[in-house]
Amino acid sequence: MASRAIVSSFTRLGSIPLGRLSSRSGNSRNLEERAFVHVNLGRGGAIRSFAVAAVEAPVKPSYEVQHSKLFIDGEFVDAASGETFPTVDPRTEEVLADVAKADVEDINRAVKAARKAFDHGPWPRMTAYERSKILLKYADLLEKHNDELATLDSLDSGKLYSQSQGVEIPHFVTRLFRYYAGWADKIHGKTLPADGPHQVLTFHEPIGVVGQIIPWNFPMVMFAWKVAPALACGNTIVLKTAEQTPLSACLAAKLAVEAGLPPGVLNVVSGFGETAGAAISSHMDIDKVAFTGSTETGKLVMQAAARSNLKPVTLELGGKSPFIIMPDADIDQAVELSHFALFFNQGQCCCAGSRTFVHESIYDEYIEKAKARALKRVVGDPFKSGVEQGPQVDKAQFEKILSYIDVGRHEGANLVTGGARIGNKGYYIQPTIFSDVKDDMAISRDEIFGPVQAVTKFRTVQEAIERANNSPYGLAAGVFTKDIDTANTFSRALRVGSVWINCYDVFDAAIPFGGYKMSGQGREKGEYVLHNYTQVKAVVTPLKNPAWL
Repeated sequence: MASRAIVSSFTRLGSIPLGRLSSRSGNSRNLEERAFVHVNLGRGGAIRSFAVAAVEAPVKPSYEVQHSKLFIDGEFVDAASGETFPTVDPRTEEVLADVAKADVEDINRAVKAARKAFDHGPWPRMTAYERSKILLKYADLLEKHNDELATLDSLDSGKLYSQSQGVEIPHFVTRLFRYYAGWADKIHGKTLPADGPHQVLTFHEPIGVVGQIIPWNFPMVMFAWKVAPALACGNTIVLKTAEQTPLSACLAAKLAVEAGLPPGVLNVVSGFGETAGAAISSHMDIDKVAFTGSTETGKLVMQAAARSNLKPVTLELGGKSPFIIMPDADIDQAVELSHFALFFNQGQCCCAGSRTFVHESIYDEYIEKAKARALKRVVGDPFKSGVEQGPQVDKAQFEKILSYIDVGRHEGANLVTGGARIGNKGYYIQPTIFSDVKDDMAISRDEIFGPVQAVTKFRTVQEAIERANNSPYGLAAGVFTKDIDTANTFSRALRVGSVWINCYDVFDAAIPFGGYKMSGQGREKGEYVLHNYTQVKAVVTPLKNPAWL
């Protein structure tokens, strides 16, 4: 089994050079240096100055888009309709590439290839050890092409290149494939005792053709979370990328075939939810669906699966995670960690600590220090050194976030800092903090998925527990305290799938991830996810004159 050393996932960003491009990037020195402008948004004499890396001269990485077609049955093909759609660089609002637009006919083609590969191909029939070797070779190729995959994710989504290149691809993509390569030959059933002369065995069989739909906020990470365990169990796959971020999965699919994955085992299609996604969810020849995305879309996926062939569904959905700061906390550390918990990945994280509960005795001090930290946050081109926050993924998300900021103002929350667009090109938004937020306000109830922190005060542990749990979501929570008894109380009382004590966003291949309530069902990662991709079969045979029972 692969090593279980825990990686403090994205907190590692503090220990690697931010925005450091490889020698192949070709960017000139003047673009790599940090250039700052101060944006004065003073109202009523208040100065709100954000450190903003100049965005008027975006870095042009040397790696260019090479693959934008559908990948079906081991080769790149056009959509049956010939239609394409644009994927846009959120830094510039300009088209990166025209991508093949899958429709129902293309999903049928992909499912047919996956079904043939499962029913008649070598993948589920080869030894688990042979599957393991192919997955390990695939991991080696992903590692070799680390920088290209990172570049595509950053171009498509606006996430920091340092985050993609130094953390996500090596630690949560390549590492995950190696982890599940180690699991491939350890998936097995049991021999069970029976109350009589019978031999009872259980088989853990691959479930068959799996439909997978992934989101745009962590394109390659979500690709790995879905694909690696499904392949380790011997399944075949039809995976739909998010329409905002289709590019990296195209390259990853090509590398899978180079690693020795038989044609038809992994099929990657790009398209829209209402067509391609709906076709996967309702397809009669898909045996299981795994979806990561919004709660609203998750409900539609589940309905379609039930109305078709009642296929099982796993869902990793939205969140509105509480981050609770107790009075004994180191205030400076708490400010920094809660800042990271919310603003990481431009706030576009399902488990973002977007409801910050601060004890009343330290509330005012916290607000002042949180404001100062937000004002220091460097927003700009995610390929530039020193940048902490890039653009939002697309125009729709950008406008949604700004609309929630307006709602927060209208409902009476106090805008501490931020609240507006940066510049006039690219989907950049100021780091925004609201204080005095009430639990019934939209910015406290809804998943905004952007750089908007809602801060509120509490008095007692019991109050914090009840208010933190008063949400339709239950994905994650953070607790910052020096008291082990307080930490233990919260960890058992909070109705969420992950609780981080004095840390946040700590992920590892072995740690399960998923939510309570409307944050989904089932778990990703670790041993737990293997149950999503296997069926249990009981086999009973009579025993004649057994020597023992």
